[in-house]
Amino acid sequence: MAITVKICGIRTVEAALVAAEAGADMIGLVFAPSRRQVDAATARQIVAALRGSPAGRDVMAVGVFVDEAPAAITRLAREVGLDWVQLSGHEPVETVAELDLPAVKALRFDGDASERGWLDQPVACDVLPVLVDAHVAGSFGGAGVVGDWQAAARLARQRPVLLAGGLTPDNVAAAVGDVQPWGVDVSSGVETNGVKDLDKIRAFIHAARTTEAR
Repeated sequence: MAITVKICGIRTVEAALVAAEAGADMIGLVFAPSRRQVDAATARQIVAALRGSPAGRDVMAVGVFVDEAPAAITRLAREVGLDWVQLSGHEPVETVAELDLPAVKALRFDGDASERGWLDQPVACDVLPVLVDAHVAGSFGGAGVVGDWQAAARLARQRPVLLAGGLTPDNVAAAVGDVQPWGVDVSSGVETNGVKDLDKIRAFIHAARTTEAR
């Protein structure tokens, strides 16, 4: 089973290139207010560096947004050169129709009406992966808390799931085995003191790739 690997919260060209060279399929650029937020100029530099690298030219650049207007998302996506959009707030299903790019929707199973709308959506939306993360009050991702793998596994039998929430180089193999997701997403699990750790990025991707080869 081929696993899609996404390294989120990338803020430097160096981290992006290391992720690409280690075999990442996606890198996440956070535009929502957070300690991992990047501005458009920095994001543009990162994407340009990927496109200029043999290892990075096919890596998908994912823009992470929280309750942003679709028009603003589209404008920034074009400016930076994004390939995908991640919707990490309370966006309704209809937001996808207003975007020019494929989208990943983050779900945290906290009973929010917009999340139930995504899960109830018919087959037309089933081709789009959903990111399943732990519910942490006041957080829109990257909290480092392990989520409900059983719930994620049930959902993964119905549609593509990008599993997030407390993943690390040490537990990603178990997560893939238990959930059988379309992909895995990590941010805090490859950081040391809040900064992307290049060795942890390599170790995480290696562990995920080793698992898929079993």
